[in-house]
Amino acid sequence: MKIILAYSSKEGLLQEYRDRLGGYAPEEEIPADFFAEGDSRETIKAIINALRSKGHNVIGMEASDLMHNTFNSFHPDLVFNIAEGLYGDFRESYIPMLCEKYNIPYTGSDPLTLAICLNKARAKEILSYYLIPNPAFKVFYPLQEVYLQNFDFPAIVKPVSEGSSKGIFNDSIVDNVQVARKKIEENIRRYNQPVILEKFLKGDEYTVGVWGNGDEMEVLPIVSINYSTLPEGAHPIYSYEAKWLWDTRDKPLEIFQCPATLNPTLKERIEEVVKEAYQVLQIKDWCRIDVRLDENGIPNILELNPLPGVLPDPKENSCFPKAARTAGYSYAGMLNKVVEIAAKRYGLA
Repeated sequence: MKIILAYSSKEGLLQEYRDRLGGYAPEEEIPADFFAEGDSRETIKAIINALRSKGHNVIGMEASDLMHNTFNSFHPDLVFNIAEGLYGDFRESYIPMLCEKYNIPYTGSDPLTLAICLNKARAKEILSYYLIPNPAFKVFYPLQEVYLQNFDFPAIVKPVSEGSSKGIFNDSIVDNVQVARKKIEENIRRYNQPVILEKFLKGDEYTVGVWGNGDEMEVLPIVSINYSTLPEGAHPIYSYEAKWLWDTRDKPLEIFQCPATLNPTLKERIEEVVKEAYQVLQIKDWCRIDVRLDENGIPNILELNPLPGVLPDPKENSCFPKAARTAGYSYAGMLNKVVEIAAKRYGLA
């Protein structure tokens, strides 16, 4: 099969950012988390090699306006999409929209689902409509007065449309109106987008990989998160600091356990709620879903990531590959399984 890997590299996102500013932007003036969603060259190369190991003819390409030229010259059978983009509420939808325009099959969810899942508020509204548990929340927009009366603290402040812990720092947990207002206003200025204030649940947290479509949907082994391994004084969240500064390849934290130690009832409840979320948001092929227990022990959906990270090195604690390894898949086996799932959906397999 001829496959194009569509990606957003950290270098590519930096160049896009500089182009927007007329070609110049000193790296020291760029916020530390700005390119958190970009993939490294190491990851991109690992994915290409993994797909080639199955005999596929694979090329990689930075997601850009020039991709249609490659479509016309390479004539791919499938696009393996991991492109996050940098600007706009629909940035994760760009490659799927381009694929649909040119009638090219692609892995993962469609443009609408990607846009909804990127917007935490819209995703939560749909979950709430279907009575799928998720933390209480309120959205604040630029130029809107920050009105917080009767909100139940503690809470967490985060940008509406970011991923990879971008915009979620150790000080994103707030416990009163004054601190919350300051943090909300700071986030709106920094990210130039709406901000969500969400009730902070103090129960255990899990992240769950799901793949497949329809009756073949499968929940991978659940990953539990042990926040006691974070530095003293850190809030129990997988913040930007935890993900990118404290939990490193050289000094990985023993923060994840897979499979999680769960009683059968809780395991079943977590699997049920992630399946429901996967279905109502019309996820396709694969997704990673974050879950946290509330004060009554009920699993709540925190976020859905239909473009899950796939760092190749086990020391980097990438959770979807971790769950797949526990299920018996190698890195290459996991990625080629995603290809098989997508190919079957399109009738290519």
